[in-house]
Amino acid sequence: MKSAAIALLLLAGACRDAGTPAPAPAQPQPARGEEPAPQVTEVARGLEVPWSIAFAPDGRIFVTERPGRIRVIEDGALRSQPLHTIPNVSSRSEEGLMGLALHPDFGQNRLLYVCYATNRGGRMIDEVVRFRDTGIALTDAATILTGIPAARFHAGCRLAFGPDRKLYVTTGDATEGRIAQDLKSLGGKILRLEDDGSIPEDNPFAGSPVWSYGHRNPQGLAWDPVRGLLFSTEHGPSGFDGAPGGDEVNIIEPGKNYGWPLISHAETRPGMEAPLLEYTPACAPASAAFWKNDLLFGCLRGERVQRVVLDPQDRRKVVSQERLFTEYGRIREVVAGPDGALYFSTSNRDGRGNPAASDDRIFRVEP
Repeated sequence: MKSAAIALLLLAGACRDAGTPAPAPAQPQPARGEEPAPQVTEVARGLEVPWSIAFAPDGRIFVTERPGRIRVIEDGALRSQPLHTIPNVSSRSEEGLMGLALHPDFGQNRLLYVCYATNRGGRMIDEVVRFRDTGIALTDAATILTGIPAARFHAGCRLAFGPDRKLYVTTGDATEGRIAQDLKSLGGKILRLEDDGSIPEDNPFAGSPVWSYGHRNPQGLAWDPVRGLLFSTEHGPSGFDGAPGGDEVNIIEPGKNYGWPLISHAETRPGMEAPLLEYTPACAPASAAFWKNDLLFGCLRGERVQRVVLDPQDRRKVVSQERLFTEYGRIREVVAGPDGALYFSTSNRDGRGNPAASDDRIFRVEP
């Protein structure tokens, strides 16, 4: 029930990011009987705004860089040359090469999907493009979805295959909030596609890729391994389009309206879904992953990984929250690796951070 979700916002220190607690030390010494602090090691450095990370069955790690490069980490080292560079990517401000997902049968068919912003006839759009990986190059480019509204801000665009083997795509409102409520527009939505770009027959709106709507700029997707619920993180208003703050964690259900721009923050309105969690001041959530059955997401403005502990029995109920890895600056991607470890990337070279000489970097947290 969404009323119950709103009640969660009243839990002190759990469901509203007050922005005042001092961050805990990165590597505290464990007290007797406590779990030891996690060991963090650097996996790669010298990247330029890494946006998405995906793991191949053969041990390679694929990484998108926002200017349009697809990089590979292999045998513990970043290849010096990109696997592929997309020439027509527009990478101003927040847009660029963003989402990356491997087909569930990648080990057999070698299909890789990306989402990027580009200019078509003077109009900025996002496109979802499928490639085939040969190990040394990407071939057989096929655009499976085009015409997604994009702009310098609020361009989306997270890709993820769900447990149902469908491809999910998050899209931003391209700074035009009204399109999030327009079911004829692909902007401000979470979309659901077959792996070839066709529309699943069981989508909530016949003949439409729209899975949910009323979104401002969702950039995180993760399925709870306990109950299978789909969680999404979303950026709230920035001032020009509403009171600052109001970043969200939502539980996504087919056909539901998540309210933007008619409601934001913890506002409610009949027929619209209020967030499970809301953060004011903004933390700028940019990803989502489940690790050890907890929801984690990277925060850009908040410069941390946020850990959300859910009730083991009622996964719509938040038990507690914790700030992790606060010393690395802006954090975008957070993803659980096939080795049981947690991986996260910095985004300090995106024009809004204070990059170190070695940025941007990818780190691994021991399982």
